[in-house]
Amino acid sequence: MSDLISYQLDDGIATLTLSNGKVNAISPDVIAAFNAALDRAEQDRAVVIITGQPGILSGGYDLKVMTSGPENAINLVAAGSTLARRMLSHPFPIIVACGGHAVAKGAFILLSADYRIGVEGPFSIGLNEVQIGMTMHHVGIELARDRLRKAAFHRSVINGEMFNPQTAVDAGFLDTVVAAEQLLPTAIAAAQQLKKINMKAHKNTKLKVRKALLETLDWAIEEDKKHAV
Repeated sequence: MSDLISYQLDDGIATLTLSNGKVNAISPDVIAAFNAALDRAEQDRAVVIITGQPGILSGGYDLKVMTSGPENAINLVAAGSTLARRMLSHPFPIIVACGGHAVAKGAFILLSADYRIGVEGPFSIGLNEVQIGMTMHHVGIELARDRLRKAAFHRSVINGEMFNPQTAVDAGFLDTVVAAEQLLPTAIAAAQQLKKINMKAHKNTKLKVRKALLETLDWAIEEDKKHAV
């Protein structure tokens, strides 16, 4: 597998570890590696754990790409949005083990998963687009609208409010928070539990539950391709 995304399969659990520099920037190559890893996990019929480095899941899209021209920015966001849609409709459960910060696209990875575990500590989780001068893209708005609590949605998307791990649970970015040393053991325990469910029922129910969201994201991806972010 790619150096950017390591792949480890153990007892029906595929752990995908993102490693791309200090902030785990999401670049076109990272997205390609994510898709390849998800292809492999699907072939392995594995429950998926996505994690990053200690202290950070991801700081968001690669700013070098985002500032290299409008077309490059649009293409990167479209690829990232398509990855989010894929995660939301993945036939097997996806857990994210977030070891620290999750900002912008890092936070959208959380919003695209089935179960999200964070760690205690002085970490920032949220959508900072308006803080850094970016108008939120359609896919981001619709994904946040669906997955965040209503009050947090407005504060997050419109105000760019950032959350600590505990308040991120209340907002809807995380499901639970544990001590850092318990992150992967907790994720593995959750994956072991999810292995017991009927995967056909999981897939079909997931697609029913998220049907409206997935259709909205299809529209939003096309809308975002028309406009620079």
